Amino acid sequence: MTQAFDVCIRGAGVVGQTLALLLARERLRVALVAPPRPADAAPPAADVRAYALNSASQKLLASLRCWPESDAATPVTDMRVYGDQGGSVHFSAQAQQTEALTWIVDVPALEARLADAVGFQPQIERVDSPQNAALTVVCEGRASRTREEFGVNYQTTPYPHTAIAARLELPAPHQQCAQQWFLPGQVMAFLPISGPQGNSVALVWSVPHHEVPELMSLSPADFANRVAAGAGLPADSLRLSSERASWPLQQSRADHWTGTVPTPEGQAAPQTTRRWALAGDAAHAVHPLAGQGLNLGLGDVAALARILRERDYWRSVSDPKLLRRYERERKAGIWALGLASDGLQWLFDHPLTPLPTARNWGMNQFDRSGPLKNWVTRLAMGLN
Repeated sequence: MTQAFDVCIRGAGVVGQTLALLLARERLRVALVAPPRPADAAPPAADVRAYALNSASQKLLASLRCWPESDAATPVTDMRVYGDQGGSVHFSAQAQQTEALTWIVDVPALEARLADAVGFQPQIERVDSPQNAALTVVCEGRASRTREEFGVNYQTTPYPHTAIAARLELPAPHQQCAQQWFLPGQVMAFLPISGPQGNSVALVWSVPHHEVPELMSLSPADFANRVAAGAGLPADSLRLSSERASWPLQQSRADHWTGTVPTPEGQAAPQTTRRWALAGDAAHAVHPLAGQGLNLGLGDVAALARILRERDYWRSVSDPKLLRRYERERKAGIWALGLASDGLQWLFDHPLTPLPTARNWGMNQFDRSGPLKNWVTRLAMGLN
């Protein structure tokens, strides 16, 4: 019996929908698994997250005509990073001769644009349950059930921190500047949102687990003042404009990202071998201090779509040679970024006497490093 679909994508978030659109552009038939919400389910809470998307991700989404409107995608033209003893680094879009270092994008706006594009693409069919296909791509996130079903080992290293996210209003426009503070045992970031002229920021605050209950229970005014104190701002200069969300931080990685779909017990093996691949958080998760989580997931699906597009005409989309190429290519870059993020987290989380002086001296030296700083900046922008 002929399979109705070439690829089945499990997971209809940003990564899964982007992959579906990329593959549909290559005339592949795609099943996008998106189970409907139960009728009695509580309405979803307002999403206070914001994604930092680099130039590579921006170009990818723009090529699919899914880039959000300007008030939902704020270009960052300056980024300032502060150490805990006078160290600082300044990144500038002007120095890189580019429009923006990164864009801060509202999650709901991006998901809505992708959903609209998927709805107009005849090569994509939204389905309620997994379908037979030559290739299954798992984009379900770090808590993927399919990954467990396929017997993949997902190694997780928890950090001793929880991320708190919220939206804040500043007393003046943010001037498209992102700021990050490495505080003793904490990392705090302000990401500019609500458009180039806006005065709102998305807060991402990494704090030790034991501090979370108190911070989440503070009144809005007290919470805003606690944030202001960490950022070196006057009391009552910030206003909390959203609910707060929190989640534990971890570094994770699947031991392998491709394989053969197991045949359920009691069923006959299919006539053709079916294979799977992991993408996005289902394959890896890194510390958010580098702001690269979604960029890595979009890099995964861009690479997979390119490898399938460039395949020899006689190769199936599930050819193991293609999938091994995808796995090797993506693991190499993600391993390096994960190591760098983990190293930074360790460096600023340890209070050993020599470290604060050394790390802040290193920040100042890096800020004056010229070619090295430019190379790292362009790497983070996805231009290298």
